Amino acid sequence: MLVVFQNTIIYNPFMPPDARSLEIADYGSQCRGVTWRKEMIKSLDGTPIALCVSDEVETHPSRTPVYVLYFQGNASSLPPRLPEISSILRRVRDADKSASYTVIGVSYRGYWKSHDRPSEKGINLDIEAALQWVTRLHENTHANSQSKPVVLLWGQSVGCGFASNLAANTTDQSNLPIRGMVLETPFTNTRAMLQALYPQKWLPYQYLWPFLRNHLDTWKNLETVAQKSRPQSMPIYIVEAGNDELVPQTHGEMLTARCEELGLPVQRYTVRKALHNDVSIRQAGKQAIADYIRSAVAAAQAK
Repeated sequence: MLVVFQNTIIYNPFMPPDARSLEIADYGSQCRGVTWRKEMIKSLDGTPIALCVSDEVETHPSRTPVYVLYFQGNASSLPPRLPEISSILRRVRDADKSASYTVIGVSYRGYWKSHDRPSEKGINLDIEAALQWVTRLHENTHANSQSKPVVLLWGQSVGCGFASNLAANTTDQSNLPIRGMVLETPFTNTRAMLQALYPQKWLPYQYLWPFLRNHLDTWKNLETVAQKSRPQSMPIYIVEAGNDELVPQTHGEMLTARCEELGLPVQRYTVRKALHNDVSIRQAGKQAIADYIRSAVAAAQAK
């Protein structure tokens, strides 16, 4: 049953039941000064995909254009996340006047206003198309920029796997280069999560990983990222929940050690007492993510 219905188990676009009917306007007042718009794009296979794009304020040719691609966790949709993302974006904008920041939330296929059904293979096409869209957005709006653009990936939970998939597997040289990743409550890979969720040896689930069609594997992807980003290694920023009820604490530790082993600059912050989905809700988590985004931009500007 786990193998047959794995996409239904992993991806929950209908939780809560009204997730796909929510609108950006439903959360507009909670975003406190950050305006969002919906954009519809075509995935690489033609599937209509929705984006949530933040407004861009105070653009200037001397400012570094920064694009943060956001990949959500496995449940609900983008609009309920916008107030917390907006809070983090405001912190970044208030603290750094050297750059112009835009956040692009990617609604995976089957989520929110996007069409089709979710699967790792399909979502990989969606996020690649989103990177292409960001590249065109930059070309159309910052043709006179005096600074090189910076693209960052920010993933939450399952979204970390997709962030690392994109960083490792994108091959289109015409796209803007990815300069850093912020991984919020990441896990090493799907196999390790099966073992963590079903540790009992008498249960069959942890032995079914060879039959899965979803192989999100940040651990493996980091090696490819390290190879592709040399000699200017991509910085990795990990924000984990201190009381994560889903992902064992060892996963953040292992990913940090993996980065160090591969020569990738890495920082890790633990949000005390936070649960798996609490990190970006808590003030300490918001500040950590904002600080890491600024740090990634500063590192890119220095190169």
